[in-house]
Amino acid sequence: MMKFESSVKQVQAPQETVYAKLSDLNNLERIKDRIPADKVKNLSFDAESLSIDVAPVGRITLRIVEKEPCTCIKFGTVVSPLPFNLWIQLLPVSANECKMKLTIGLELNSFMKAMVQKPLQDGVERMATALAAIPY
Repeated sequence: MMKFESSVKQVQAPQETVYAKLSDLNNLERIKDRIPADKVKNLSFDAESLSIDVAPVGRITLRIVEKEPCTCIKFGTVVSPLPFNLWIQLLPVSANECKMKLTIGLELNSFMKAMVQKPLQDGVERMATALAAIPY
């Protein structure tokens, strides 16, 4: 399994607050206007899953498959041209700050790896930056 990891991001909010917001996908309602419309369209979600159309990939649906309170949220694909897992990991720094890292894991052959490595690495980094910037 190939893994693509973001850099560690500092989040100016308590670990418990960040976890509570990210583990209930209904909270996306507050930030969906910040998602670039040229990259992501037709965003829909409920508490446990989200679906988006990503240019040029197509429709992707993710569902929360496991939660480790305050430390990790694990997603799996339900619909995707390339099945993958996404983990959001949180670690406390202080009472008012935490660290966040995102990891994408997927099975790739050598040919596919060469094609998707850079876009996936860039994507996981942009996602982590966006999640770290949310006002929690």
